[in-house]
Amino acid sequence: MAFELPPLPYSQRALEPYVSADTLSFHYDRHHAGYVANLNRLTAGTQWEGAELDAAAQGAEGPIFNNAAQIWNHTFYWRSMSPDGGGSPSGGLREAIAAAFGSIDEFRRKFADAAVGLFGSGWTWLVADDNGLDIMQTANADLPLRHGRRALLVVDVWEHAYYLDYQNARAAYVEAFLDHLVNWEFAAQNFAAR
Repeated sequence: MAFELPPLPYSQRALEPYVSADTLSFHYDRHHAGYVANLNRLTAGTQWEGAELDAAAQGAEGPIFNNAAQIWNHTFYWRSMSPDGGGSPSGGLREAIAAAFGSIDEFRRKFADAAVGLFGSGWTWLVADDNGLDIMQTANADLPLRHGRRALLVVDVWEHAYYLDYQNARAAYVEAFLDHLVNWEFAAQNFAAR
């Protein structure tokens, strides 16, 4: 079975004005769809043809890994945002964040600093493992799965995620993500499933 482009969980206009329909169109229809097309081409006739995406993202190397991981990362990123996002987490996730980082405000500061400070292209994650919660940066296509950590939410800091809307103001994009887009319900579901 071929790898498929999963549908967006909202319309391409749903995140405006914080992420424009133009950005979503380029990012989803070109970048994300391009990774899917590349992965299907690269895996044809290999052990990874018809594999589960998680397996390819964890076990493959080189171009197959890069494309599988970028499909996984982008699918997770779309779900990490919501048109009704922003605000603060609640329940057990709120308590765990406060325990790990001292407060919700301190988590926001550390998460934003990590996202803005990531050199080059990559991702900033809220992750869980046996030691609790942490903020993790990954470069290029790398993802928490390869490091034995469970992703709770992510912000994409590759330039194509924000450049049309924010130009080089990555900090403004990350602030908009935290203030208006972050999907705490999705993060809470991932936290509960750990």
